[in-house]
Amino acid sequence: MMDTIRRLLQEHGRLHTPVEQLSDSDDLYNAGLTPFAAIRTMLALEEAFDVEFPVSMLQRQSFISIDAVRNCVSQLAPSAERRAA
Repeated sequence: MMDTIRRLLQEHGRLHTPVEQLSDSDDLYNAGLTPFAAIRTMLALEEAFDVEFPVSMLQRQSFISIDAVRNCVSQLAPSAERRAA
């Protein structure tokens, strides 16, 4: 799952810092993630993991770090971790 999340952030996040240089807890907004890029990333995550982010998760904290993104996806599709490993 983490490899997929990192790949999608690299492709859609438009980060100033390469994803491979970020720890799972680094602030993605400090690394260059914009609200628009967060939406693009969210749409890619929904497609990759066959989930839909509810309105309650459409907030800055859901995309603050790679760990936060993983937690959201895990809540939406607990089996996604096994499928996308």
